[in-house]
Amino acid sequence: MDWLCRDCLNFGNAATEPRRCPKCGSPRIRSHNELLGLSIAHVDCDAFFASVEKRDDPSLRDRPLIIGGGTRGVVSTCCYIARQSGVRSAMPMFKAMDLCPDAVIIKPNMAKYVEVSRAIRTHMEALTPLVEPISIDEAFLDLTGTEKVHKAPPAIALARFARTVEQEIGVTISVGLSHNKFLAKVASDLDKPRGFAVIGKAETLQFLAPKPISMIFGVGKVFAETLRKDGYHTIGQLQAEDPNRLMKLYGESGARLARLSQGQDSRRVSTDSEMKTVSSETTFNRDHTTLEELSTELLHCSERLSERLKAKGIVGDTVTLKLKTAGFKLRTRARHLMMPTQLANVLYEAGLSLLQREVDGTPFRLIGIGVSGIEAADGSDPIDLLEPQVARKAAAERAMDRVRSRFGRAAVVRGKLYTNRPDPRSAPASEEEAEDLEGKTR
Repeated sequence: MDWLCRDCLNFGNAATEPRRCPKCGSPRIRSHNELLGLSIAHVDCDAFFASVEKRDDPSLRDRPLIIGGGTRGVVSTCCYIARQSGVRSAMPMFKAMDLCPDAVIIKPNMAKYVEVSRAIRTHMEALTPLVEPISIDEAFLDLTGTEKVHKAPPAIALARFARTVEQEIGVTISVGLSHNKFLAKVASDLDKPRGFAVIGKAETLQFLAPKPISMIFGVGKVFAETLRKDGYHTIGQLQAEDPNRLMKLYGESGARLARLSQGQDSRRVSTDSEMKTVSSETTFNRDHTTLEELSTELLHCSERLSERLKAKGIVGDTVTLKLKTAGFKLRTRARHLMMPTQLANVLYEAGLSLLQREVDGTPFRLIGIGVSGIEAADGSDPIDLLEPQVARKAAAERAMDRVRSRFGRAAVVRGKLYTNRPDPRSAPASEEEAEDLEGKTR
């Protein structure tokens, strides 16, 4: 079988996997009969947000760390030390703090995480032009045909990439290598953290057979429960079933189950996947019931959403308001705009028109706003051409953006969000004042 040392990148072929690298003595050996012939990979950063924070603050290295906000928020991610106490992503913060009371809590710093993500993406694109981002911390890569470029098989190029990211960027990643996207994604979860797992073609059916049906992507809690009630608990049971019966029971989802249970996935690694939605939301430390409280939080979310849209150079034409009641019931309401936008003021006013209909004394624990109908921004926001008042607000907002880019986000605060206002010479209270400040600081 082929083997590879993930530390010094030495590789070879042997009857059995060597316990240590004969060159550097490292025990981090990965061996597989198909190791040097596979080229579809899934790369996933290990506890990404927490890893970045530990990189930037070495005093956190050996401490449990949770990235999240407020006692009523949820865990964005946590380090592996915290996971040993049972903490998991998306868990309510109060529960996470009960499980791991000694944990350090840090609020997410998305700007920093995006910057690190882009640095990692640059290294990915040096490996292959076929990179399909899935989220801020994971992507599929197709390294087919890159062996001559890298003078090494994909497995070795990926091991070198993982080592480079760890040494130069300071976070660790796990790699899954296989013959299609489904199995590459499964493999990347097998050996975390700092993992490098392989699933070959010859072993696919045998590997999948004992695994739970929930391992198949797209099988969530509800669908999994339906499958269990129908007698399907393992992927092997789906393998043994007549595909026509699965289609009869579950429609197109049944056909998909039949294919994936056999390890068949014809999806290509795509570089042109469209962004469908961009959103921002916040969970309150206490329930909000009044329009004043909720609209203030909505404005905060609208500004953050606008910043993301502007940073990505995109606009959207459908605004969606998200509310979650104290009883965890979700409400979503949407409004289609006449023209796509990225302006915070336009997003806020559209969201506010939806919010006003929902405020009836119901206590809410979360509010959010998002946009869909995403497309590339084409110069100035077209919506400000509709009327002079909108154009004036748009110009003021762009002036705010320019001031903030030079002096930081706190340099300009909208009047509705401005409480305990300091000396007016240090921070204007409205977007109108931003234009004056910008002129004085040129």
